[in-house]
Amino acid sequence: MAASEEDPAAPAEELDVACGLENLPVSVWPPGAGPEPFQYTPNHVAGPGADADPAQITFPGCTCRSAPCRPGTCSCLRHEDNYDERSRLRHMASEAQCAQPVFECNVLCRCPDGCRNRAVQRGLQFRLQVFKTERKGWGLRTLECIPKGRFVCEYAGEVLGGSEVRRRIQSQTIHDSNYIIAVREHVWNGRVIETFVDPAHIGNVGRFLNHSCEPNLLMIPVRTDSMVPRLALFAARDILPEEELSYDYSGRFLNRKDREDQARLGDGTPRKPCYCGAQACAAFLPYDGSLYCPPEKPGISEEGKV
Repeated sequence: MAASEEDPAAPAEELDVACGLENLPVSVWPPGAGPEPFQYTPNHVAGPGADADPAQITFPGCTCRSAPCRPGTCSCLRHEDNYDERSRLRHMASEAQCAQPVFECNVLCRCPDGCRNRAVQRGLQFRLQVFKTERKGWGLRTLECIPKGRFVCEYAGEVLGGSEVRRRIQSQTIHDSNYIIAVREHVWNGRVIETFVDPAHIGNVGRFLNHSCEPNLLMIPVRTDSMVPRLALFAARDILPEEELSYDYSGRFLNRKDREDQARLGDGTPRKPCYCGAQACAAFLPYDGSLYCPPEKPGISEEGKV
């Protein structure tokens, strides 16, 4: 039987957005079309102002050679198993909970490649497709079922310093797409670890993920070789074939409309509308005002004193 021209999963010589750098090719729909050119990388790369090189290995490896990696004996598992026997994330954060830190075994570990504590580093395991949406530009969807808790893809790109992030954002116009994400992790002693990633020019398939106020993906920082986290996206529920993949740009698992949500920013600039179509849509895309603050001048503290 000939493949239907309407079938987005029909076999054909298709463009591989991933340029052969992933386990599986990432196709494009419709045939003959394609997104703006960018440099593909499956992993983070160091960008201007980055405090650390994401490619540098700084974590020691575990010594679990004869026995499986288990909490209490494996140095990579401080508290409990990260994944179950089906490679599903065991603990999915909710609105009332914080995501638990995830540390995977790394290249220096003595455990085998089949160790259960290796999921994100194995790369894509499901067939994904970049496709043209009606109102949101390019999007990303799955071509097969994805069970809840399974790793889907990373959000990889240039890891930047704060000053470079603000410089890039302030140079944008209202018509430019903003790919920069700021991840803030609150650690036990009150410190906040900030990670800024921009896949606009150098990035992976995660750059095509659109926002949704009722997302089917959840972003979790996962560390393997160093303290620079891999921004891993896991299925927040069972996902069906040809369903668009999305996450909440605000970092909240379920984006709720705040009373302070206004159609314009403080400087009068109109906010970008949200077209996710969810029943609980907040009407506007999430906005992080801290990224639009002017960078501090050298030698001047927050109080303005030298």
